[in-house]
This record gives sequence, C-alpha cells and structure tokens, in this order.
Amino acid sequence: MEPIDTVELRQLNLGDYEELKKSMIEAYSNWPGAYWGELHFQKLLKIFPEGQLAVLVNDVVVGCALSIIVKYELFGDDHTYQEITGNYTFNTHNPKGNVLYGIDVFIRPDYRGLRIGRRLYDARKELCENLNLKAIVFGGRIPNYHLHASEVTPKEFIQKVKLRELYDPTLTFQLSNDFHVKKILKGYMPGDKESKEYAVLLQWDNIYYQKTSDKAGAHKSVVRIGLIQWQMRLYKDIGELFTQVEYFVDAVSSYKSDFVLFPEFFNAPLMADYNHLSEAKAIRKLAEYTDEIKERFTKLAISYNINIITGSMPAVKDEKLYNVGFVCRRNGTSEMYEKIHVTPDEAKWWGLSGGNTVEVFETDCGPIGVLICYDVEFPELPRILAQQGMNILFVPFLTDTQNGYSRVRYCARARAIENECYVAIAGSVGNLPKVENMDIQFAQSVVFTPSDFSFPANGIKAEATANTEMILVADADLDLLKELHSFGAVRNLKDRRTDLYSVCLNKQGDENCKE
Repeated sequence: MEPIDTVELRQLNLGDYEELKKSMIEAYSNWPGAYWGELHFQKLLKIFPEGQLAVLVNDVVVGCALSIIVKYELFGDDHTYQEITGNYTFNTHNPKGNVLYGIDVFIRPDYRGLRIGRRLYDARKELCENLNLKAIVFGGRIPNYHLHASEVTPKEFIQKVKLRELYDPTLTFQLSNDFHVKKILKGYMPGDKESKEYAVLLQWDNIYYQKTSDKAGAHKSVVRIGLIQWQMRLYKDIGELFTQVEYFVDAVSSYKSDFVLFPEFFNAPLMADYNHLSEAKAIRKLAEYTDEIKERFTKLAISYNINIITGSMPAVKDEKLYNVGFVCRRNGTSEMYEKIHVTPDEAKWWGLSGGNTVEVFETDCGPIGVLICYDVEFPELPRILAQQGMNILFVPFLTDTQNGYSRVRYCARARAIENECYVAIAGSVGNLPKVENMDIQFAQSVVFTPSDFSFPANGIKAEATANTEMILVADADLDLLKELHSFGAVRNLKDRRTDLYSVCLNKQGDENCKE
C-alpha cells in the first residue's frame, strides 16, 4: 500500500466504475464473479445517487457502500437477497419507503484496518437520519462460519461471535457499529460458500425517526386503472379525433385514475382520406401523424394529471415501418415501446417490421410493462418484464374476430397468473367501412389478476361489456402482489427452477442469461 496523502468520502459517479470493479474483485477474491456489472451500477446511480457512497484514498476508490430505500412491510424479515433487490434490478427501490436497505459494503483488502468501513456506515446512518427513515436493514454475510460449521450451528456461531469467543470479520464489525441481530436467514445469497449460504439479518434503528402522516401525492399501494373501449368511427381530421380522445381522458381522470389505456391503432380512422392508396402506402401516411399524436398525449397527461398508455400507431424509422406507442407520464416525460411480433397480415398488407426493445417503464405508481396485442401470446416477453419487476402489464389490442380476441384474452389471463401481476387489455369495437383492412373490430376490455385467495376467484377484476363503447375503471392493489410472491398458495415466480432453465433477452447485460 502506498503512503496515504488524501482520504475522501463522497457519492459515487459514473466515472468510478472501473476502479469500483477492481475493488470488488479484490474484496471478493474467494467468491469469483461476485461483483456488480456496470448496468447495475448505472441503475443505482439513476434511481438513488445519494445512497451510493465511496471512500477514495489518493483519489482511488478503495471502499464502497451501496443501498436502496424499500417499503419494508412488503418484504418482512423472511426475504432473500434476490427478492429484496427485485431479482437484482433494484426495481424494489421506493423513494417513499421507510427503510434504508444495504445492498453491499466492501473494502479492498490492503486498506482494511483503516476504519474505512466505519466511515461508510457512519455516512449511511447520517443519510438515514437526513431522509427520516426508520432504520437501516441488511443481510450480513458470516464468511468465517465455514471454518466452524462442523462444530456449531449458525445460531451458536452468532452467539459465540457476540461473546467474542469467535471472530467473524463481517459480523464482529456490524455488532461493534450498533447493529442488532434480528434473525438468521437460510438461502439468503446462493453461492456464498464461506457463509454456507446463511446470513444474519441486521438492523440499526434511527432514534430520530418521525412518523409522517399521509400526504397528497404520496406513493399509493392501490393504483387505479382506466381502460378505453374505443368505438371506431370516421373523423374529418386529427383535431376531431382528439376531441374524442380528450373526452375519454377527462372522464377517466375525473375518477382519480392513475393510468388510462387506449387500444392498438385507435387512430386508424385517419386512414380514410388515403383509402385510394394501397394498404402499405395508406398506413405510411398515417405514420405522418405520430409525432403530433405523441405531443398531444403528452400535454393531456400533464393537464389531466394522469399517466397515458397511448395504445399504438405506425412509425417510420430508417425507412422501416413499426408499430409503436408511448408511455406519457403526468410529469411530462415519455418513452416509446414497440410491437415485437407482427402478425402475418400486418407484414403482408402493411409491411410492418418487429421492434427490438423490451423494457420496464418506471412510473410514479411503480414499474409497468406494455406489450402490443400479438406480443402477449408469447409468454417469454411478459416473463422477461416480470423478472425486471413489472407489477402491471398493459396490452393495447386490435382484433377483428372473436377467435382473434379469444387468443389475446386467454393468453393475457395466463400471463397474469404465471407472472403474478395485473394485466389490463383494451381494444376497439365497431366498424370502419372506408378503411381497407380495418373493416370490423371485436373487443371486451378486461383487468386480469393472479388467481389466489386475495384476488377474485376467476382472476377477473373487472371487464367491459363486449362490443360496446365505454370506459372501465378498476383498482389494482400492489401490496397484494408482494404478499402473493411470498405467501401465495402457489408461487409461480419464486418457485421457478432457474438452476434448470432461464428466459432472457439475447443481448449483453441481461442478468437472467446463462453463459
């Protein structure tokens, strides 16, 4: 170790990753591969930068403390590391939570003994107090347990460490920093051979914590969803179309809804002016409206204080035609989603291409996913989104026959069960005689739930009248999902045999892919 000139405690930044990685590799030399990837690091800095702390010696990162905020009652004391981190996505981070949860602390071996760990923990405690959080909680490793596992149980080992009859570099340090043992966790962090996969749940209580009363705008566990069962009719121009759109947004917003969902290709009536063209040319003319439609939806989201899932519409990118939509948040931001699988007819008549982006969108009501119509018939996509922490899946659809509708309906219903999430589907009804390839529509919009005791026995929260223009409003209790994940009669997510199989995206950075 070089002579020490400067020691600095500060928040991490994006430029620290390479040094951070070296520190992790050295700190976990007995546990190869046990370090966070750059995408994890970027996500933590995006969602909770003040919770990511580092100590620099001579301007080099030698120690680090990573953390998130959680609503602890959703997890309780019986949780695993994978669960508390949202399968390592950190989608469990909740700025309105009440506990600072420690994700990791590590120090380069050459710099241990300099009280760097104490600096990091003192900074965490100060952060906990400043944010008025109830406590700091984390699962602590017991890396020396493997040396004594043949002689003592985990409980006996912890007691002997408390009495200083045995030494553990992690637990001894935590106890000396005012953390108390809550319980022993088995299987907390698979692969931790030194700890025999045991961990100690530790807590530090913030004595300055002040319980706050509920305020307007606070995070809600119950999310209200509005679905638009859209009647296809002719409009003279985009202004008249959006008169109808705004009417529905206003109606759903008046019921204090958090989301409103429009159907796939709800704007198809605007193609009537181009019916003299081929189907492929007509839909490309429709794509010319997409930028304006996005802008109009964004303004409505702000004006009516509601998150809008815009259904879908055609868009041209690099001369290719895609089926896309937008999540327009009530804070004025927006993100695009794409239809991944196009139907044979969409490819044949319109020349549509499938997109390549599958992602969860963060909102003020938690993480959501959006899949367009045919995509929900491919179970891999919702599973990937569920692995990223999705609570609600929105499915805008367009089906002409009852056969097509049944495929969407029953697949969406299955997705709610197997992914333990809410699934909301919304489609169009009626007919459109002056637009080729859009003659008739069949729809019955529904909000599906998992199938367990806390939910409707048939897995249907609410459903619209078939083939009738209307709105459907339903509440989704997100706390019930968390209870289901841990205490359901069956646990479709928790009981997956990830040792045997995996579902992942074929791209770098998906932690669910096996090399």
